[in-house]
Amino acid sequence: MSRPLGRTGFALSPIAFGCGPVSGLLTVEGTPEHHRLQRDTVAEALDRGIDWFDTAAGYGAGWSETHLGRVLTELDAHHRVQLATKVRLTPSDAADFPAAIERSLRDSLARLQRPRVTLLQLHNSITPTPDELPTSVSLDDVLRPGGILDGLERVRRLGLVDLLGLTGLGEPTALQQAVETGRFQTIQLPINALLLARPPEGRSPVGEVAVEPLVRRCNGLGMGVFGIRVYAGGALLLAPPSPYTHVTKFFTLATYERDLAWARQWAAGRPAGVTLPEFTIGAVLNHPGVSAAIVGFGKPGEIGEALGISNLPKSDGGV
Repeated sequence: MSRPLGRTGFALSPIAFGCGPVSGLLTVEGTPEHHRLQRDTVAEALDRGIDWFDTAAGYGAGWSETHLGRVLTELDAHHRVQLATKVRLTPSDAADFPAAIERSLRDSLARLQRPRVTLLQLHNSITPTPDELPTSVSLDDVLRPGGILDGLERVRRLGLVDLLGLTGLGEPTALQQAVETGRFQTIQLPINALLLARPPEGRSPVGEVAVEPLVRRCNGLGMGVFGIRVYAGGALLLAPPSPYTHVTKFFTLATYERDLAWARQWAAGRPAGVTLPEFTIGAVLNHPGVSAAIVGFGKPGEIGEALGISNLPKSDGGV
C-alpha cells in the first residue's frame, strides 16, 4: 500500500529505508561478509514493497551512497525505487552555494550510479544566524539571491532532481519562514511518540521543534512529510545507544538518555501482542499528514517487524 507524498504527485511505501549511521549497515567500508548482509537486507526490503530509500552524502563520508548504488546495481533494482539524498553545506561554501550544491549532488549521483534522484534535501538545520546549532545555516543563507534555495532550484532545472526538501531542525521561527516560501516540496522532521506527547519547550539544544503546528502548515502547503528519528535513536525500543549516538553532535547521548527515561514509562502501555517497533512506528504513521516513516535497518529480520503496521490507512493530511 502506497501513501501520497503531500501534493507532489509522488507516492511511496509507508516505511522508507533509512540508510544513515544509526544502524550502521551502509555507512562503513565493510568486509565481503558485511556486503552480503547489505545486499540481503536491501533485497528483503524490496521484496516486501519498500520503494523509497533515503541516504546522504554525509552518511559514512559517502559510503552509504556507494554501497546503496552498488547493491541496487547488483540486484538490478534501480528502476524499482525512488532515491532521496542530501547536501550539507559548510561555511566555505557560502561564497557560491549553487556551485557547492551542484558539486555535492554530482558526486552523490556518481556514488549512487544514477543520472538523477527523486529528492534532494538540505541537510543543515536553519537558524537566524549561522552555526547557532551544529552546522546550521542562516535563514538569509537559504533565501538570499544566489543562496541555497536558488542553488537547489538550479540543479532541479538541470534535470538532476525532481523535488526539493529540507530538514526540519533549527530555530522554530527561522524554520517556519523557510517553509513559508513554498519552494520546498518535502520536509524530514523528527516525529516520534515522545515529541508528539511532549513538544520541546524553549530552545532545543539539538534543534527539535514542536511537531503539530509545523506538520499542519506543511500539509497546508502540500508538502510531503517524512518522520525521522521515529525510534529516538533506539530509546523508544528500550535498546542501548548505537555507537553513533556516542559521537554525534546532532542527537547526543544526553538526548538519548532523556528519551529512554520517558520511554520506559511509555512502553508499559503497549497492548498485548503488539511489538515495540509496531507500537512506535504506529504512533508516527497514524499522525495525519505524515507520508512515511524513515527507518534504519541493520539486518533483514528487522524489516518484517517494521512492516507489521503497513496496513494502516493512508494519510489524509495535505492531499
